[in-house]
Amino acid sequence: MTAPLTTSLTQELAAAVDALRRVTVRVQASGAAASGAGVLWDPGGGDDSRGLVITNAHVATRAQATIQFSDGAVAQGRVVARDRRRDLAALEFEVRTAAGVAQVRGAPLLRVGELVIAIGHPGELTGAATLGIIHTTGGDRARRTPPWIRADLRLAPGFSGGPLAAGGRLIGINTMMHGGLALAVPAALVQSWLRRAQAPAAA
Repeated sequence: MTAPLTTSLTQELAAAVDALRRVTVRVQASGAAASGAGVLWDPGGGDDSRGLVITNAHVATRAQATIQFSDGAVAQGRVVARDRRRDLAALEFEVRTAAGVAQVRGAPLLRVGELVIAIGHPGELTGAATLGIIHTTGGDRARRTPPWIRADLRLAPGFSGGPLAAGGRLIGINTMMHGGLALAVPAALVQSWLRRAQAPAAA
């Protein structure tokens, strides 16, 4: 039974990578030499003319950025929210053609040892993939560290702002390597941050 199981897992991983690559974009801040990745996100509100990309604040360093989609199409995005402490940024762009958005995993809770996939654009490569496992989740209350997802996989430059996924669904936004581990902002934290950022200001 080993060979069929191995073949099945290989096919599932390849299918998951294909799906993730379609919702992963390249983000290059105006005037910046380096670029990073971003994730197509559901903008909510029912406005089909507006698209949304979530990336890292250290990727979207300017007010404007070029967004390149997996099919090679390009759009101009503007930063509508940025949080340097959480290393998150949201960019809006005008939708010209239909594009999918990342499917965020709600349940079950993450478990240490789960297989995870990250997608990014290192150097001149587009849609590169790396595989690893969940090392630990959550922060350290005693040390007051933030609730990172830590994964035992390699993030090369160009993976920042891209998706971290488990079971074919988004679980976090990749940020950096630290202590030999990849750190990602949990998707639930991204969602709560985005709701606050999009909330109308009090009168």
